[in-house]
Amino acid sequence: MRDYIIVTDGTSDLAQGMIDELGIVSIPMSFEIDGKAFVHYPDGRELAPKEFYDKLKQGSKSVTSLINTETFLSVFEPIIREGKDILYVAFSSALSGTYNSSLIAKEELEEKYPKAVIKCFDSRCASAGEGLCVYTAAKRKEAGMELEELYTWLDKNILSLCHWFTVDDLFHLKRGGRVSALSAGIGTALNIKPVLHVDDEGRLIPMEKIRGRKKSINSLFEHLENTITNPQEQVIFIGHGDAIDEAEYLSGLIREKYQVKDIVINNIGPVVGSHSGPGTIALFFFGTKR
Repeated sequence: MRDYIIVTDGTSDLAQGMIDELGIVSIPMSFEIDGKAFVHYPDGRELAPKEFYDKLKQGSKSVTSLINTETFLSVFEPIIREGKDILYVAFSSALSGTYNSSLIAKEELEEKYPKAVIKCFDSRCASAGEGLCVYTAAKRKEAGMELEELYTWLDKNILSLCHWFTVDDLFHLKRGGRVSALSAGIGTALNIKPVLHVDDEGRLIPMEKIRGRKKSINSLFEHLENTITNPQEQVIFIGHGDAIDEAEYLSGLIREKYQVKDIVINNIGPVVGSHSGPGTIALFFFGTKR
């Protein structure tokens, strides 16, 4: 069987060290703050996460863009020329047009290279949830799983990958159309911290309105308690928007109750962070249902 490479995009919010360790390819993504363009690399070389969130706190606006077909061609084609196949794990198609761009590139390259196999998988995941999907896929590849088998496994299990978020700043959700200006104003005045999740279609859905920051983070843990499966076999991912102390607090709640394999904490990058804002805490694990 031909070897294959796992490719993902910058929204998977994986640290550079993990990308290197897993032997995957992560396609950087572009964003723009106050009219200045940046590329989000996993090592933060153009704009470090702290600087990005500081800019948002100071009132700067960040605009994101999808990965276009030309970029996919430039990443995929050299891998195909090496005689390897591709499994591309994409940011949720309900949140971005990136997945659709990858399909156009796949079609073009499979026509040009008839022996090549390119599988584009719509993860219906976001941020480190997508990262956990990629991590899990890479570990299964390491264990000897072939491309077709891995694609089938992902398709069968992806709706067990749970995403629970809480945001600190309602006005970022307002900009993304998730809440109205009135709701954002009232919610801020009442110290309401919404809890959201990513549903089976890969959409970000508000689920609860909780009063107080600590209670909202505790709520993420309660959702994990209610649905987690085989915790002793799991590596759990936590993402944060410049809120490491709260991320570590959540990690502590989990470790206190469960003997998990590991907990990986990483920054929510600027592409997702542009929409979720500073102070976001996100929890990702495998459970009975999303």
